[in-house]
Amino acid sequence: MAEISLKEVALIVGVVAACYWNSLFCGFVFDDVSAILDNKDLHPSTPLKNLFQNDFWGTPMSEERSHKSYRPLTVLTFRLNYLFSELNAVSYHFLNLIFHGVVCVVFLKVCKLFLDNQSSIVASLLFAVHPIHTEAVTGVVGRAELLSSIFFLAAFLSYTKSKGPDNTIVWTPIALTVFLVAVATLCKEQGITVVGICCVYEVFIAQGYTLPVLWDTAVQILRGKGSVPFSMLQTLLKLIVLMFSTLLLVVVRVQVIQSQLPVFTRFDNPAAVSPSPARQLTFNYLLPVNAWLLLNPSELCCDWTMGTIPLVESLLDVRNIATLTFFCFLGSLIVFSLRYPGDSSKTVLMALCLIVLPFIPASNLFFPVGFVVAERVLYVPSMGFCILVAHGWKKLSNKSMLRKISWVCLAVVLFTHALKTLHRNWDWESEYTLFMSALKVNKNNAKLWNNVGHALENDKNFERALQFFIQATQVQPDDIGAHMNVGRTYKNLNKTKEAEKSYMIAKSLMPQIIPGKKYAARVAPNHLNVYINLANLIRANESRLEEADQLYRQAISMRPDFKQAYISRGELLLKMNKPLKAKEAYLRALELDRTNADLWYNLAIVYIELKDPTEALKNFNQALELNPMHKLALFNSALLMQESGNAQLRPEAKQRLLNYVKEEPQDANGYFNLGMLAMDDKKDTEAEAWMKKAIKLQPNFRSALFNLALLYSQTAKELMALPILEDLLKYYPDHTKGLILKGDILMNQKKDIVGAKKCFEKILELDPNNVQGKHNLCVVYFEERDLIKAEKCLVETLALAPHEEYIQRHLNIVRSKIASLSAPEQSSVPAGDTASAAAEEKKKSFQNSKEVKNEQKPSQTTAGNNKGHSKNKKQAEKNSMEKKDTPRKSTKEIKDIEKKRVAALKRLEEIERILNGNFLEAVSMVPLLSVEQKDIFRE
Repeated sequence: MAEISLKEVALIVGVVAACYWNSLFCGFVFDDVSAILDNKDLHPSTPLKNLFQNDFWGTPMSEERSHKSYRPLTVLTFRLNYLFSELNAVSYHFLNLIFHGVVCVVFLKVCKLFLDNQSSIVASLLFAVHPIHTEAVTGVVGRAELLSSIFFLAAFLSYTKSKGPDNTIVWTPIALTVFLVAVATLCKEQGITVVGICCVYEVFIAQGYTLPVLWDTAVQILRGKGSVPFSMLQTLLKLIVLMFSTLLLVVVRVQVIQSQLPVFTRFDNPAAVSPSPARQLTFNYLLPVNAWLLLNPSELCCDWTMGTIPLVESLLDVRNIATLTFFCFLGSLIVFSLRYPGDSSKTVLMALCLIVLPFIPASNLFFPVGFVVAERVLYVPSMGFCILVAHGWKKLSNKSMLRKISWVCLAVVLFTHALKTLHRNWDWESEYTLFMSALKVNKNNAKLWNNVGHALENDKNFERALQFFIQATQVQPDDIGAHMNVGRTYKNLNKTKEAEKSYMIAKSLMPQIIPGKKYAARVAPNHLNVYINLANLIRANESRLEEADQLYRQAISMRPDFKQAYISRGELLLKMNKPLKAKEAYLRALELDRTNADLWYNLAIVYIELKDPTEALKNFNQALELNPMHKLALFNSALLMQESGNAQLRPEAKQRLLNYVKEEPQDANGYFNLGMLAMDDKKDTEAEAWMKKAIKLQPNFRSALFNLALLYSQTAKELMALPILEDLLKYYPDHTKGLILKGDILMNQKKDIVGAKKCFEKILELDPNNVQGKHNLCVVYFEERDLIKAEKCLVETLALAPHEEYIQRHLNIVRSKIASLSAPEQSSVPAGDTASAAAEEKKKSFQNSKEVKNEQKPSQTTAGNNKGHSKNKKQAEKNSMEKKDTPRKSTKEIKDIEKKRVAALKRLEEIERILNGNFLEAVSMVPLLSVEQKDIFRE
């Protein structure tokens, strides 16, 4: 076996780099979105075992909607990319470029088995620059082709070493071959076809048989005139081992897909569902189409489905001439390679094997595939094509008259191919450029019009996207997906009537029930989303909720395994205030998929509606067990733990919120709730830091602003609270509790009676029946020495809240004060008692006006400062006209008052924690996960 020199490697790698350097600037397009961006199997949080249970796109192999493409080793390389660079497209394209270079170098080594050194380099260079490979190299999902090809060629090279001296069998290379075949198959299914190439190599190359020799030997044995040669017995033994290994791999593969073939629609592969002879004529015509793409890759298209290639429905179709010509040419090459001995025939035979055998899985001969033509599947067959071209070029260049022309032609082909590849790479820069380039080649494919629309839709250019979706419906009027896209775009443009009309058209195109035939098998799961989208649209109208539910139930009746219908219906049932039925819907969905973290999360939300926080927390935990970084489950379970009041759960709640802000660093709610937990734990400095971070991210964060001000007021930093309250009231002028807290600080700390008065008057402008604001304004009148006005105010306040004892007591104090001023000599109420009582009742007033934590810690109202009786007493005495000694209360009385105050505080905190409207507005549970399904077409 000829060795490869360092110069040859450098040449090949340099050419690959020159042709594909600009692929590094491309993003994730077309099938990359499903395989990379939407594939959770790439995330480190996903168990590695999932890679071996799911298909290439991250869908469980057990699900009917799975494409059954089992390529776990390829997905593993994507996961390694994600580990080092997450979703940085450059690293993915760079690794593809490296793999293509490796394939070219290994291919050069294979070529040297059948070609001379010069021809081998020509074949490898042509393979390196061929434009047909851009889909496999520049498209990230094409890595399946690249990896499979590496192990495909390695397995073949290993098998070529299985022949020892004197035609003995060397078993180590054969064992290595079987292992490499298995690895190649785990990268992409076509890897198993290398076994057929090894068999052909063994019979016709290693043993040197030709078809006439084999025929004569077989005839002699059947006539009993000869025995099987020993060398042939050894060959049979090797072939039996290879075939048995292949059979074992096939059995395992069938078990993996659970003996189910993927479901494709007539839009994916129209010929597959066409009657005879259109099906056979079209499939045969597709072979010369693929051959022409190898021969003349001038017009390349990323998608050849739907109406790209019209069906060949008659023997009189002129395209049948191309089919006939192709088979004649192929047949002559096969006869030449099998009939005649010599190096030339062996080279042609191996080239044909590389062209034909790897293409068989995509040929529709044994099972239908989900495409008409796919350029990426020509990656391995192009190896045989390049060997044929190099071999033919060598034959021409050996003739003196054609030598110069052959070299010129070779230079032109290599240069034009390299230029075309370089230019083609730019088409893969974005989805818009890719699909627009495809439309230049083919305007009869509705899927291309749809995908351009999707690209524009992703850029929020809905008006232009609508034009492309409408064009798709005109190109293919019966395309359900296109009508769904039109409906969704109308919805995004807030044109609900037009959206509903489009959805109804799509719904009318759904296949009708055929008696005795399983309905589910004929319905593409994506098409069933028309029921989901239509129901999601009409349920915005409260009077049509039952109609929406009927649509969900209709989708479920058509496909009992349609999870999205159960999920969406569960959300609707919650909206209809039917939590028990919603629970049933989610439990049914969980029967279909217990590994779906979103389902467990939604079920937890249902239990919250059922007032069962314990079960809700269990389901949140189940969601997090499946997906430890499930953002909504982290956030809402932390809130549930926080609201439980169980101090033992706070550390775990804090950790979950820390994980949440790590995933969502720009969400102020996460930092706010960390601040609330810190306030629960009396960690004031930490709470302040978290609140400030929340406000920095969201300057108008209502709850964060108020609670930060509240925190300052409770930690003897009342003056620091004032600017925070100013910001709060700038954004929310009607924030009652903010006005109360500001008035309290102005009166007690700044001695700004006028400013405090404005705050309380503002409250009464907003709500004339606000008892707290009214009472505090009465205290302002008392501080202003306007006792008559204070008395009138307290009478009005008492009328609003006749059962509030503290208002009556304050009214008695004011009336006593009035009486003492009008008749000092007859005063019967000692000023000290008045001041002490006023202070005590102002504290109660404060407790009634405070806002719970989460807009919640107690605020200090007009005269109430919670630091002790002395300050309140001093304030009251300052306003009294008489300064007499205050009789001391007994120790028992003081303790009773303090116990009542603490109990009232706790009771208010518990009540306000549940009922406080502002808190619920800020940190209420995030709603259910139910996203309208987009109809983006993927492989």
